[in-house]
Amino acid sequence: MFRTAIAIAAVCAAVPSGAAAERYKANEIEGEIVGRRIFLAAPLGGEFPLNYRRSGSVDGDGEALGLGRFVKPKDTGKWWIDSDRLCQRFRSWYDGRPMCFELYRVNEQKLKWIRNDGKTGIARIGPEL
Repeated sequence: MFRTAIAIAAVCAAVPSGAAAERYKANEIEGEIVGRRIFLAAPLGGEFPLNYRRSGSVDGDGEALGLGRFVKPKDTGKWWIDSDRLCQRFRSWYDGRPMCFELYRVNEQKLKWIRNDGKTGIARIGPEL
């Protein structure tokens, strides 16, 4: 047990807590995000899946989180890349307003997003579609 604690402490010391996350470039978004299911961490627990299809469409389904009580639980839209940002516009979510996200690599399976209105969150990179 003591050795495990020492090993964990050594790893934590080797990775500075303030280390800057690497921002995704357009080609990395295209290669690592597009064609996959991305799971947004929900504030009250659970994950919200978004499917970024290679065809340029994006769709999501929040039924598992119980969103049907508050908003339309499913929607579809379009995605595009603009200046190293992933942008999207849904038919009804957010009243059809476009929004763009800066994406930062946390690790191989997680990313941090910052929306153009300043909201932020964490997402898990899921399987290929």
